[in-house]
Amino acid sequence: MGVNVKGMTPLLQVFDMPASLKFYCDVLGFQIVTTDANTVPPNHNWVWLRLNGSDLMLNTAYEHAKRPLSPDPARVASHRDTALYFGAPDVDAVCAHLRAKGIEVKEPRVAPYGMKQLYSRDPDGFELCFQWEASR
Repeated sequence: MGVNVKGMTPLLQVFDMPASLKFYCDVLGFQIVTTDANTVPPNHNWVWLRLNGSDLMLNTAYEHAKRPLSPDPARVASHRDTALYFGAPDVDAVCAHLRAKGIEVKEPRVAPYGMKQLYSRDPDGFELCFQWEASR
């Protein structure tokens, strides 16, 4: 028997926390569960987000004083190797929602293994897939 796990919360290192929060909260609909910020206005360096039982944590990749003007290409190259898969019963509705929010996405496609999938990327280049078993 394996370990007793009740959930999982990925942690992504992000370059620009305000851009990431705008994407995950304003576009996708995540809500902030908690954060390390106690300032007004908040200057988040770490944020725990939740959407319908799916949790995600974001952490700034650099301390404020050490943040470069632009992302380091060598550091973010591995972001293309990371993907988050969301169970989304209505993939077409997700597609329409993202487009309405100004996010460019291709039409959903059915993978050879029967999952209808819609791919997008977040501001840091992490791949997001919204998928559900295709209707027969």
